Amino acid sequence: MSIYVGNLPYEATEQEVNEVFSDYGVVKRVSIPVDRETGKVRGFGFVEMETESNEPPAIEALDGAEWMGRELRVNKARPRKDNRSQGNKKHQNSF
Repeated sequence: MSIYVGNLPYEATEQEVNEVFSDYGVVKRVSIPVDRETGKVRGFGFVEMETESNEPPAIEALDGAEWMGRELRVNKARPRKDNRSQGNKKHQNSF
């Protein structure tokens, strides 16, 4: 599972986020999505810790913490919904 990190400063890098979370255990991966059209960071990211037992202490310590002038929102990431698989079903006709 991974951790959702919201309200990230737009100038934050994956390396900087990694450093913050490494205080709570080994970080496997950090992902900061960018907008497809603008190429700019979207203000949130995901952190995957090496062991799930490291996640609760990191979430508790960092949720609401101020970092780089922003108050972070940190919680357990929810599974991603695949909206693309829904297609245009309500507009399909069945004869």
